[in-house]
Amino acid sequence: MNEPNAPQNKHPHSRPDAAAPNVPRRRRARTRRWRIALLAAGVLALLLTGNTVSVRGQTAGASGDQIVHIPGGDLHVVQDGPPGAPTVVLLHGLGGSTAWWDPVLPALRDLHVVRVDLLGHGRSAKPAGGYGMEEQARRVGAALDQLGVHRATVVGHSTGGAVATALAEQRRALVGAIALLDTGPRLDAYLGDSFAAHLLSTPVVAELFWRFRTDGTIRAALSSAFTREVKIPDRIVADVRGMTYRSLTATDEASSAYVKERPIPDRLSGLGLPTLVVFGSQDHRWRPSFAQDYRQVPGARIEILDGVGHSPMIEDPDSTGTLLHGFAIETAPH
Repeated sequence: MNEPNAPQNKHPHSRPDAAAPNVPRRRRARTRRWRIALLAAGVLALLLTGNTVSVRGQTAGASGDQIVHIPGGDLHVVQDGPPGAPTVVLLHGLGGSTAWWDPVLPALRDLHVVRVDLLGHGRSAKPAGGYGMEEQARRVGAALDQLGVHRATVVGHSTGGAVATALAEQRRALVGAIALLDTGPRLDAYLGDSFAAHLLSTPVVAELFWRFRTDGTIRAALSSAFTREVKIPDRIVADVRGMTYRSLTATDEASSAYVKERPIPDRLSGLGLPTLVVFGSQDHRWRPSFAQDYRQVPGARIEILDGVGHSPMIEDPDSTGTLLHGFAIETAPH
């Protein structure tokens, strides 16, 4: 029998601690979620690290119709025109290949034209190292020796101009004259690059970008190389796709180091070479006004192509070809 004043519990199941058993359950769920997230992050980190190591370690051999065998990395070369005519050597820029010079070949048809895929580019070998400007120049010189070229007008576009300059420093008797197309004279003349190209300087992201590069991303990366509306040939895109991450980035780093060590005009000033400098007035990679730095080179001739960007051989092949042809004839041995 209940006491008259005893408290009555009308709701026996509504105790204040009724939710307590659920607390450990929620904590365990949160812990599981954190563990899954950490595991996923760890797996992702391993995958990204593996991709970085794999991409950086890629190498490739040379291919093509004419391969010059050189210790440390064979070079692909293309020869056009009569062998007995004055020789013009064409060296492309970063990420380029012999295909970049196709538009100016008609203007040079009566000359012996030697186009070289620099190490790591086009159809040349893509080893783990050997991308310094001096190393590239020595390799080009060795290739010309094997081809029987004893004297040439050497033409370099952008980074190819640094290689041409290094070759002139090493082999003054071989390089009879030098022409530079949109080769930045010093580092503070650099304007920048496309957003897609900038990604290649971001660790881990760069290697991931490289792994999944498409023709579209390559064309986007190349966009700052052109100012005029031009169709980028599929061959040029394919040649970039064929590069390794190491060959592209190592060449880029090496060319910057070469110019930083000593500006290009300073290097040319004491060589006594006939010098032609061609610059596009609308170059989006190097400040066109800095072309005037080359005036310190005794006798240098500077030509500014109006409305042209960084790649005059593609944007204005007629004017560029005419300039190169006239220069090669003027400076050829008589």
